[in-house]
Amino acid sequence: MRGLVFFFCCLVALANLTLNYRKTYEYKYEGQVKFGSGKPNRAESGARIKCNIKIFGESPQVFILQVSEVTFAELNGISGKCDFIQRPRLSQRLAAQLAKPFKFEHINGHVRQIQAAPDVTETTVNIVRGMLSFFHATVKTSPTVYELEEAGIHGVCQSNYATEINKQTNNMNITQVVDIDNCRIKAAMQKGTAHAVLDKETKQRGESMISTMQYLYTIQPTEEGGMVKSAYGLEQQHFSPFNVKRGSFRMEAKKEMVLIRVSEGGKPPNVGQLQNRGDLVYKIVNSDANIPLVMQDRTQPKAKALTMIKQMAEDHKNRIKKETTENTLKVYQLLRMLQDRDLDEMWVELSKNNEHRRFFLDMVAEINDDRVLKFLQKRFQAKDVTANEAAQTLLIAMNHLQPRPELVEKAKEIMNMEFIKSHPRLWPLAVFSFGSLVYKHCAYHSPCPQAAVQPLLDLANEGLRNRNETKMFIALRALGNAGHPGSIKTIINFLPGVAANPVDVSCRVQSAAMQALRLTARRDPHNVQEIAMKVFLQKNCAPETSMMAIMVMFNTKPSAALVSTLTAHLERQKDIHLASFAYSYLENIARSKTPDNHIMSTYCSLAVKSLAAKFGRLSYNSRSFQMDMFDDDFLMGASASFNLLGGPTSVLPTEIITQTKYFSIGRIKRLMEFGIRAETIKQLFGPSIPGFKGDFSFSDFQAIYNVLKNWESLPNDKPIISAYSRMSGQELFFVNIKKDLLEYIKAAVSPSAPKGTPVWAAIEQLERGLSWHWTKPLLTIEVRLLQATTLGLPVEIAKYYQTLTGITINAKAAINPPQAQHLVDLMNADISLESEVYATNNLFWGFTKDFWFFHGINTELFQCGTEMKSKAPVELPWKFSAKLNVGNRVFELDIPACKNEFELISFSSNLFAVSRNIANLQSPKRTPMIPDEFNPQQPTPNNWCPKANMCAKSSMYGVGVCVDYEIRTQYYNSEYPLYSIMGFTHAAIRVVPAEATKPVEKIRFEINGKPASHPLTIRHLYETMRTIAEVFEDFCNVTCASPLPVFYHLKISCSHVATPQPVVSIKAIAMSGNQNLEGFDVTLYNPSVGDTLKAQMIVSHVGDAANWKMCVDASAQSPAMISWGAQCKPYKISVMAAAQSSAPKPTLEAKVQWASVPEEMERYIPGMALLSGFNQTCESNANQEVSASIVCASSDSIDVTIKLPKTLVPSSPSIRDSIALWKISGADLIPNGSLKKQ
Repeated sequence: MRGLVFFFCCLVALANLTLNYRKTYEYKYEGQVKFGSGKPNRAESGARIKCNIKIFGESPQVFILQVSEVTFAELNGISGKCDFIQRPRLSQRLAAQLAKPFKFEHINGHVRQIQAAPDVTETTVNIVRGMLSFFHATVKTSPTVYELEEAGIHGVCQSNYATEINKQTNNMNITQVVDIDNCRIKAAMQKGTAHAVLDKETKQRGESMISTMQYLYTIQPTEEGGMVKSAYGLEQQHFSPFNVKRGSFRMEAKKEMVLIRVSEGGKPPNVGQLQNRGDLVYKIVNSDANIPLVMQDRTQPKAKALTMIKQMAEDHKNRIKKETTENTLKVYQLLRMLQDRDLDEMWVELSKNNEHRRFFLDMVAEINDDRVLKFLQKRFQAKDVTANEAAQTLLIAMNHLQPRPELVEKAKEIMNMEFIKSHPRLWPLAVFSFGSLVYKHCAYHSPCPQAAVQPLLDLANEGLRNRNETKMFIALRALGNAGHPGSIKTIINFLPGVAANPVDVSCRVQSAAMQALRLTARRDPHNVQEIAMKVFLQKNCAPETSMMAIMVMFNTKPSAALVSTLTAHLERQKDIHLASFAYSYLENIARSKTPDNHIMSTYCSLAVKSLAAKFGRLSYNSRSFQMDMFDDDFLMGASASFNLLGGPTSVLPTEIITQTKYFSIGRIKRLMEFGIRAETIKQLFGPSIPGFKGDFSFSDFQAIYNVLKNWESLPNDKPIISAYSRMSGQELFFVNIKKDLLEYIKAAVSPSAPKGTPVWAAIEQLERGLSWHWTKPLLTIEVRLLQATTLGLPVEIAKYYQTLTGITINAKAAINPPQAQHLVDLMNADISLESEVYATNNLFWGFTKDFWFFHGINTELFQCGTEMKSKAPVELPWKFSAKLNVGNRVFELDIPACKNEFELISFSSNLFAVSRNIANLQSPKRTPMIPDEFNPQQPTPNNWCPKANMCAKSSMYGVGVCVDYEIRTQYYNSEYPLYSIMGFTHAAIRVVPAEATKPVEKIRFEINGKPASHPLTIRHLYETMRTIAEVFEDFCNVTCASPLPVFYHLKISCSHVATPQPVVSIKAIAMSGNQNLEGFDVTLYNPSVGDTLKAQMIVSHVGDAANWKMCVDASAQSPAMISWGAQCKPYKISVMAAAQSSAPKPTLEAKVQWASVPEEMERYIPGMALLSGFNQTCESNANQEVSASIVCASSDSIDVTIKLPKTLVPSSPSIRDSIALWKISGADLIPNGSLKKQ
């Protein structure tokens, strides 16, 4: 009976997981983490910490933890064939930190405040948090299954518990599952993702990361409560840049703690001075200096940074040294460890050398906190940087700053400095960049304070009060970058029909105000929808502003009711241009396949059906075109749109906007956006252009040119045209082209321009000799996600992308005769240009792009994980001489013969299991994920290791081009695309010397534009090519009811090739000293007579006894032919194409006939057809003839049939599959996957 009472008392006490402060607890602890793919014969890496833990009591709720016998071990190698290896030096370093006592509060089974010595690093405290998390649980005896939200090492997360009493031991077994993917407050940090918008619909298509966390406890009842007898934790993370269902990188972190003994009493160690380090939730360590791809000695960072910057400037002085480009990451890490005074001292030393100065300014911008702002502020105050240097550095620094409140305040000071405002190009850039910083700040701080955007609101209001259009315009575009909901009240003052007291502003300001809501649309969709609808309904509003309102409205993801309202108003719309744009925009969304438009596409489909009868056949200069795609297996997609916004007052569109987006892992990334706005230039163009027929013939371009000649009549104080560019949704560049700029250019390039003008200054500089070198490192992408693990170590997913570009030019020009006084004197002069880049390397232009991906543990002590490194260098070494005579229309370019092999472009990539630690910097371990050597006897499935070296060499020119590639991977099967990139890839294009039939000194390219007897040669050539293109246009837009087929022909023959006047001749000749020349000559002729448009071309082999020729005769009125071989005689082919609108269904037919062709061609075409997925049937077809027909089977599908000699090839389902990946919206013919067998 007494035992039963004790048992029930213990059950009640178990509701509180406790420690007895009068006892000492000793545990054995082990934590380890592994990274890999989870597949056999793949490399993996990991780390392991073992130690003993003692817990002493100081008071009933305060305890002291002491760690001893610490050992650290690394794992790196092929799965199943390697084991953990002890690292004694790092073990000692860890033990020195962990040996210091840690004090913690333990109340009601939960760990509260933790204290540690001041010199203990946060990384060490986090490791201790991982140990103490075993003493942090909510234990209930009833019910046996329960859930609750509680704070833990991963943050404030939902936990699910299940308890069970072991009747034999009376111990309680507890299972705890923590939902660490959906924590309300997560111990995590994201960097570099502010401009990649999270999209709910995109995430619903699949996940790129899934994590699980499970704890198992064995709790022994005691008189005080429940004592942890043993505990086990397992955390798993699956990550993929694609859909995790199609393969993933994996992390497995597990830890175990076992009770060794419990003893009475025990003197706690002397703890000394301690600092409060917070609760059990993991604390993010200063991550900016912990770049996951770099592990280096961080002592004396200033000296090391100085040395490395100077070395990099030297390495890349004459060429981009691809082997050392990744050292930029080491410099970034060192710079992020410096103090303000260190940067000032480095500037004093490095600014005296142009190479050192440029590298330092480009790299100091990546410090990304207040230190770089203070440094720039000092430079601007001292005015010891140029406006160009300031613009480049400020642009990168502001856009890469951390979005912290104090940095926003500091950036305000920079924006208002006298140095910034005194340069008309620098001030708008600073204002735009400040808006971008506000946007990032609001992305991480919600609600975003009004004070952050207040300087831009003040600027807009000031411009409105003073009627200063420039300030209004710049402020509105900066507010567009900021995307702050608090700016709406200010923005509506610039929009017609929205504000209570509207102000009359120009259409360009209205358009800027509407665009300023583009990013706010996601943050405050309801208010933006209301504003956009009001603007759209304004009768007196400029059409392009109403069109912009539609674009902004759909950024808010409108409801079905709002789309229906828009549709109802469109049905009564009188402005045909606005209706045309709106209808095409709705049609684009209706056809869209991207997840963000999934719901809206249904609404828009209904709207299009309602409006089709009235607007379905409109074709005005106000339209929207879009194409997009998305793949659920990869969770990736892209979209591109082209928008023309105009009105009835001008034949020109008022605005042209192109936008591109990229979809990946649940986010939408705005890539590039370009916009052009016709300002006063519209005054030259009315509703029509005299002589403009609309078929884009040569006469149409002549008519446009005649109008543009009147540009001098435009006003001086307003822009003629304006343009902007945006990246990641942020406006970076804006330019107004005014009349004074055109007048300046006209005067500078005028034939009568005398010496002293900028063009002459450039010519004189070339005559003296020009030597110029420029390099620029640019860290384009730094995206990082850090999360806590159960071990108290941070797991990080990081992507880095950088480009290092270099240009080196040495050139000297000569003019003969040299007595030129005006530019017109150069028209008949011989101008020569010798360009010899630095003789050591002969690099003219090049760059190297590096991309890194990391998934693993990243601390200042050690790193382990999976790492991908990709490198793509491009180099163009070039020594040349050129001659130009404008009057004679002759251009010559001489390139020295190829004497040495060089790599033109290459790409290499490999995936590694990496291990690095600060105590063994000289011996990092890096094992390829796929072993370098495959063992054919090894039972590893799906080994794929193609390797090839292909060269095409010309004995005539003594040069060749080689393509190499090598791949080593294990792809398992097509369902897992991730695994196909888990290996080694290398591809390169090389230029190599080749054995020449004659010694080659140089290769000469010559273009000779000889005068033609016919004055409209260019017109005839243009009209001929346009006529041929119309075949395809007619096929796609057949609406004519004409009973006659419309035929267009292309004829190729060699008849009468010597009679016409040559128009232009292009030669490529191998120069061999006094020996005969050898090469090829391409000559174009114009045999046109009257309205008969023709163009002929002859390609001839130049050299001893050379008689090979290819003859081409293109005509728009007669049948078709090609001939080649000796004197254009052995082989001939005729070609005909016809678009038949009289057929039951629109049909395009093409036919190729030949009298004689090489036997290889007859075998090649049928073979390629079968490889392309066509089916083959046997019929009695015409010999020596190939024909093809394309029939519009329906409004969105086509049938394709190709007839070869003795073979009929109809389209097959495999072609359907390939086409189905793409969809083009806004076109009349949509290949949407319904391509079917005939």
